[in-house]
Amino acid sequence: MKLIIRLLLNAIAVFVIAYFLNGVSVDSYITALIVAVVLSVLNLLVKPILVILTLPITIITLGLFLLIINAIIILLADKLIDGFSVSSIWIAVLFSILLSILQSILHSLFKEDKK
Repeated sequence: MKLIIRLLLNAIAVFVIAYFLNGVSVDSYITALIVAVVLSVLNLLVKPILVILTLPITIITLGLFLLIINAIIILLADKLIDGFSVSSIWIAVLFSILLSILQSILHSLFKEDKK
């Protein structure tokens, strides 16, 4: 149940950011849900490989290269999903920053109290 709620919150975040950010378009809420699922899978499978392969440049840039890795993941999702498009890598970087901020806000609002 917790996974479904997290995916729905991520889909809402994708939809809201695509509405306000020029250069990102999402056709429907179903597409935003698919984007949330695909981004989760890509972050689980592809991102660790990219982080390991780019570890020297990530260390040199003090971790800022992770923003580029996030943008690459978003551009890969753009290629995989019809109805979701990102115009450039810089828009993808901005999208990833805004997505992380909005996800953390939404997840903190809907967090269950642990006792």
